[in-house]
This record gives sequence, structure tokens and C-alpha cells, in this order.
Amino acid sequence: MAIEVRPASDFEDVRAVIGPKSAGANVCWCLSYRIPSKLNQELRGPARGEYVAELCRGQLPPGVLAYDGDEPVGWAAVAPRSDTSFARSRRIPHVDDLPVWSLWCIRVRPGHRKSGISHALIAGAVEFARVGGAPVIEAYPIDSGGAKVDMTMAYAGISRNFERAGFTHAADTTSVLAGFPRVLMRLDLR
Repeated sequence: MAIEVRPASDFEDVRAVIGPKSAGANVCWCLSYRIPSKLNQELRGPARGEYVAELCRGQLPPGVLAYDGDEPVGWAAVAPRSDTSFARSRRIPHVDDLPVWSLWCIRVRPGHRKSGISHALIAGAVEFARVGGAPVIEAYPIDSGGAKVDMTMAYAGISRNFERAGFTHAADTTSVLAGFPRVLMRLDLR
């Protein structure tokens, strides 16, 4: 299987990976950390997908997609931290004043998991950030200590997968997800 990772500029492919089964559902669409909380709460049903469609048409796509042939099989949200709620987070610290990019969500479609797609997504997100001019990319994965993590809450990624991609622990956080601490990991792209 040859996985190709590309910028997420095709809305229908993004919908296939992170969209709801029902158009009217109020699923995340990976907007929770991307937009202000008030707007996130106001966007309901189809309006959430319409917002993501606009992001896909924008100059900077909202992340990257992994493809197995022509089939979209995975997603990673990546953007300048200044464009996300992490810019204002009290739980995820700022290590320095560099204009870092954040990688905060990894999703692999059911039926395609456990085949290396999350690793390809991390590598693709790193390259997307590098091409976008990021000096550093950060992630805020779960440090599960090897314990099993519920797939629903594994969207933040697992710290060992980021270690394999060359990220290093940069700071502890006060953020907890699924009962596990999240850590701030970084990869210098300079």
C-alpha cells in the first residue's frame, strides 16, 4: 500500500474522512480548536460543513489528507498556532515566541487503521507546515504510558508516534484527554 498525503483542498474528500453520516449532525468537523468557542457553538448542522468547505477553498487548506490510491483514508489538522484556539490556551503553554504551527488532530478511517496511515499523516503534516514556512511544528498528543486509548479520544495522537517522527517533548501541559495527560511535543523545521 502506497499512501500519498496531500493538502486538504478537496472538500468532498475531507467530508469522507471527518464529516458526519447525516448532513444535519453536529459533529466536530475538526473545528473545535480551529475557531473561537462562541462560533463553534453557533455553527450547527450543515453550517459546520459549509464552514469547512470555505476553508478547503482558501489559500491555506485546513490540513492534509492521506490517500490510498484515489480513496481518502486519513486526515490531519495542521495550521499556524496563531490561527487556532491553542494561541489563547492556558492549558497548552507557549514555549517561545516563534510562529509555530500546530498539529492537533489525526483521524484514520475505520477499515484502514493499524496500517501506518497515522505515521504518513504526521510526516505529511510536517511537510505541509515546512512548505508553509513554519520554523517549528507542535503537537499535543496523549502520553498514555503504553496504556490502551479509546479510539474516539485518540484524535490528539499518541506521544510515541510523534517521537518516531522526530518530535521531542518540549513541555508538560495541564490538559487531560480521556484521563491521560497531554504533552507538548515539537519538531524544529529550520
